[in-house]
Amino acid sequence: MSKLRPIVTFIEQKAPIDDYGRALYAVARSVLRALIDSLSAEDLTDLNTPLSDVNLRQLAKIARVDLDKGMRGDGFEWAVHEALVGGEPTVTELVHRAMKRAAPTMRDEAPTSLMFGQERAKYLGFLEAMVDEAGGDQAFLLAQGSGRPFQFARHIPTAAQGKAAEPILPERIRQIWKTDVFLSTVSDSRNLAATIKSNFSHLEGGRGLRIGIVPESTHVGNRAGIQYDSKTGLWIASLSDPNGFMGMFNDAYHAVMRAMVAIGKQNPPPYWIKPSAKAQRLLDQMMKFEGAKVLEIENALDAAAQQDLIGIDNRLVGVNAPDWLHIKQLAPKIISPKPSFVKL
Repeated sequence: MSKLRPIVTFIEQKAPIDDYGRALYAVARSVLRALIDSLSAEDLTDLNTPLSDVNLRQLAKIARVDLDKGMRGDGFEWAVHEALVGGEPTVTELVHRAMKRAAPTMRDEAPTSLMFGQERAKYLGFLEAMVDEAGGDQAFLLAQGSGRPFQFARHIPTAAQGKAAEPILPERIRQIWKTDVFLSTVSDSRNLAATIKSNFSHLEGGRGLRIGIVPESTHVGNRAGIQYDSKTGLWIASLSDPNGFMGMFNDAYHAVMRAMVAIGKQNPPPYWIKPSAKAQRLLDQMMKFEGAKVLEIENALDAAAQQDLIGIDNRLVGVNAPDWLHIKQLAPKIISPKPSFVKL
C-alpha cells in the first residue's frame, strides 16, 4: 500500500501568526527557491525525477548545506530580491536611498528588482522575459560618468556570456556580467546594476556596477545605512543586523538549513546558530513534510506569508516565482563505459 503524501500547509487558522512569523515564512520561501535554483540538470538526472516531482527528502540529500559553499549567499540574494519585489520596508527604503545617491534623477517611488546571473541566463526564455519586464526597447542602463545611457535589450544578452563578454561590451559597462539584480522603480525604464553579497569582504566593484547590498558587519566603513565605498566604487546599502532584515534572514535561513541537514541526514556545520522559538516552529513544520513535493512546500510557504495582510506594516507578501525557476529539464542520460582495470 502506497504511503499518502502529506497535505502541505503552514497556516493555522486558530493561531494566526504575527508580522515576524509571516516574514519568517516569506524568507524561508526565498531560501527554498535558492535551493531549487541550485539544482542542475545533472542533479535531476541523478534523482531520475523531474523538478515538479522532487520531494523535500530528495532535495535535502543533495543540498549544499555548508556555509562555505555559497548557499547562504544564494539564499541572501533571493531573500533581498523578493523583499524588494514584495515591498518589505526595511529593505526597499534603504535600497531606494542608495539608488538616489547613485542616480539622483531616479523617481521617488517603490524600487523594483530583476534577477540576473550567468547561470540563469541558460534557462529557456530567461533573457527574453527579463528584457520584456525591464521595458523592452525602452529600457536603459545607467552607468558611471557622463554620456548616454545604454540600451538594456542590446547589451544584457551579451553580458550573460560572463567574463568572456568583457572585450565586447562598451568600456563603461564592461563588467555588468557581475550583476545580481537590476534595480529600477515601478514606472521608470532606467536601471542600475547591483551586486548582493552576504559577506562584506566578498564585495567586488566593476565597470557598470553602481550599488552593493550587504549585511551590516564590523568591517571598517560598513555600518548600517548608506555609504559610498571608494575601493569598489559602489554605493553600499548595508542592512541592519541583528535587529533588522539581516537578523530575520539569519533566523529563517538557519531554520530551513537545519531542517535540510536533519532530513538529508547530513553532518551539520558546527557553527550554525540556534533558531528563535518562532523559527524553531517553522523548522518543526518543515520536518513533517519531508515526503511532500518541494514545489508544494514553496506554494504553502508563500500562502503562509500572506495571512491576515490587512493593516500590517511589514508586507514581505506573496511573490510569484519566475517562470524559469520551474522549467528545468533532466540532462540527457549518458551511457557510461563498463568499468575495467588493466593489470598493474
